[in-house]
Amino acid sequence: MKFEVLILGNSSATPMFDRHPTSQVLNFNEQLFLIDCGEGTQMQLSRYGIKSNRLGHIFISHLHGDHYLGLVGLLSSMHLVGRKSDLHLYGPAALKEILDIQFLHSETVLRYNLIFHPISPDEPGVIFENRTMKVSTFPLTHRIACTGFRFDEGPRARTLLGDVVQALNIPTVYYPAIKKGMDYVDENGNVYPADQLSLPAPKSRSYVYCSDTVRTADYLPYVQHADLMYHESTFLHDMVDRAKETFHTTALEAGEIAKETHAKKLLLGHYSARYRDLNPLLEEARTAFPDTELSIEGKWFSV
Repeated sequence: MKFEVLILGNSSATPMFDRHPTSQVLNFNEQLFLIDCGEGTQMQLSRYGIKSNRLGHIFISHLHGDHYLGLVGLLSSMHLVGRKSDLHLYGPAALKEILDIQFLHSETVLRYNLIFHPISPDEPGVIFENRTMKVSTFPLTHRIACTGFRFDEGPRARTLLGDVVQALNIPTVYYPAIKKGMDYVDENGNVYPADQLSLPAPKSRSYVYCSDTVRTADYLPYVQHADLMYHESTFLHDMVDRAKETFHTTALEAGEIAKETHAKKLLLGHYSARYRDLNPLLEEARTAFPDTELSIEGKWFSV
C-alpha cells in the first residue's frame, strides 16, 4: 500500500535559489493530503503532475505566510476549474476569518463545500480518522501558535499465502476474512487457521511533520518511533542563538531529536535563504542521526 511524501517547497520565509516556501503532499493509497501551502503551491502541484482536485484534506500548521499564503489562490483555482467534491481544511481558528474576508471582497462563492476544522494550538488530539488513517496534532513552540501533524496508518491486513489458498481451492470470497485473521472452515467442517493461510500483517507506518519550532522536550512524546520524520532545520548549529531567537531548530538539533525519539529516517527542510549549498546542513544532522536526507523539491520519499 502506497505511503509517500512529495516535497513541493522546502524553503523558509524567503523563496531563494529556486526553492519555494513550505508545502508537501502525502499520498496514502491514492488519498492525497496537502500539508502547509506556501506561495506557489498550486504551480508546484502542476509542475509535478498532481491534480489539485484530488486533494481531500489540507492541513495548515500556523499562520506565518510561508506556510499558508498559497492557500487562497489554490482554493480559488479549484473553484474556477469546477470542483464539486467536499474539501476539508484544518488549521488555526483565525484562518477562517482570513479566508472569509478574501472571498468577501473578491465576491467569490465557492462551488464546492469547504469544511473548516479549527485546531487547538495548546492541546494534542486526533483531528481526522477513518479505518486506514489517523491524523493527530501536537503543540510546537514558535513565535505564534503552531502545531505539528502525525499521520498513523491503520491496522494492515495479513498477507495471503497464494499457493496455499489456491491448493486448498478456497473461494476468493473468503480472502478478505482470512486477511483479517479469521480461520477458514470448509464444507466438511475442516478448520484451516489463518496463520497457516497467511503471514502476519506488516507493521503500520507513521509520518511525523514537525513544522516551525524551537527545540523543546514538550513535543517529543508525540513523535516517538516515526518511520519517517520531517523536522524543520532552518540553521546550521553555529547559529543556534539565532535559531532560539527566532524559535527555530538547527540541523544538528533535528538530528538529535530524531535519535532521541527513535525515528527510522529523518527529512530536513525549511532551509534559511542564507544557504545556497544545503550539504553542510545534511552533514551536520548526520553526525547525530546518520539516516538523514535533505527534502528536495519534486522528490518522493517513502514512509
